[in-house]
Amino acid sequence: MGYDIGSSSVKVALLEAESGKPLAAAFSPASEMDIQAPRPGFAEQDPELWWQELIRATRELRKKHPFSKDDIGAIGISYQMHGLVCVDKDLRPLRPAIIWCDSRAVTYGNQAFEQLGHSYCLEHFLNSPGNFTASKLKWVKENEPEIYKKIYRILLPGDFIALKLTGEAVTTVSGLSEGIFWDYKENNIAKSLLDFYGIDTGLLAPTVPTFGEQGELNTAAGELLDIAAGTPVCYRAGDQPNNAFSLHVLEPGEIAATAGTSGVVYGVTDRASYDPLSRVNPFVHVNHLPGSPRYGILMCLNGTGILNSWLKKNFFGKESYADMNAAAELAAPGADGIYCYPFGNGAERILENKNPGAEIRGIDFNRHSRNHVARAAQEGIVFSLIYGTEIMQPMGLQLSRVRAGFANMFLSNLFARSFANLSGCTVELYNTDGALGAARGAGFGVKYYPGYKDCFKGMEIVQRVDPQVKESERIREVYQQWKEGLIKLIK
Repeated sequence: MGYDIGSSSVKVALLEAESGKPLAAAFSPASEMDIQAPRPGFAEQDPELWWQELIRATRELRKKHPFSKDDIGAIGISYQMHGLVCVDKDLRPLRPAIIWCDSRAVTYGNQAFEQLGHSYCLEHFLNSPGNFTASKLKWVKENEPEIYKKIYRILLPGDFIALKLTGEAVTTVSGLSEGIFWDYKENNIAKSLLDFYGIDTGLLAPTVPTFGEQGELNTAAGELLDIAAGTPVCYRAGDQPNNAFSLHVLEPGEIAATAGTSGVVYGVTDRASYDPLSRVNPFVHVNHLPGSPRYGILMCLNGTGILNSWLKKNFFGKESYADMNAAAELAAPGADGIYCYPFGNGAERILENKNPGAEIRGIDFNRHSRNHVARAAQEGIVFSLIYGTEIMQPMGLQLSRVRAGFANMFLSNLFARSFANLSGCTVELYNTDGALGAARGAGFGVKYYPGYKDCFKGMEIVQRVDPQVKESERIREVYQQWKEGLIKLIK
């Protein structure tokens, strides 16, 4: 069984262990979970809400595919990255979680980057401390000192869900790296950054392997989920490393993409490399070992799913996303001169943590319809992702083939085709997602699957999208014009 803890919903999937075939999946809630924004740039969720939706999703799953409490061999967890959950000695949340798209801590991260030194931070952390979890914790320390004093452990969202399942507050090295709690040069906790922030390393949870025993389902959780107590929880990873794993992206040069809540291109390397401006971010990949290093370089666009849902809500009402995709196809490449800049969901790392806001530029009330706006939005997301891959190339990653799940925006033929045409590489779409990836990871963690390749039985390619020469020429012209506008926007 695999759980995927997103900021929009919680998804659960069942995988038949022997065949590797997906059996059923469910999610909750039916509409998207609320994200609270008490101040501009803030984004928070109640961690207990994730747990309640996990319980509901599991019950929905049982309706679709009845199973007995002893049928589950292992549980894996995928989760929204970079969040901060603070718990007290009773392991209860002290405040709402500060989630991935919250930009309140940018100032603290920038200050650390300047005062510790760019070279030092990049050599030791491979990143600027930026707006990551460590900097969010510094914000709590400075702005909510009474809450900070009560913190017993800080956890990532997946750590919190594992805590609810097992009663144990633990994390992983991959998780520590995504929060900028890991020193790659020292191969240990990033003590220099925590000392600079005045944060006690004792607040960090002990580590467990990414694959392997991380705890067992306790009696209380077992009763709520109707799953046997003692069922092992033996895999967890952030959503993007897990998405790469779910697509069998484990070796240097392999690349995964996703376009759900956030848009991501994630490439694997065996080099501890970094971008001098920290616009893309290396983390410890799921299959990293001291003698066989694996790092995932992550390029993230915050304004992806939220742009798509905003567009649907404001232009297409009760029509489906499929209807909206079909409408976008009716407009020609370039959307007849409309350019969309999808930067309306907090500070964007590819823009050096700037938050310029979103823009839809060039609308003519006499010529343009919602079809043009829909096309411009999809192209704007693709353009932003490709802009990010150009940053990744000097770090040794080249696009030749990209794997993605047949889900979210990759369900749009226009989106997948635009990505292939602009990148110049084949896009392969598979019958997998984060929850199924977490289930496969659980199978390896419990040693049911003896090797990584054995985890991917039953995974099939659904669609292959190859670049087309004529379409590629036109989309590249539009992209260059879009980039000229981007330079003006971020200035």
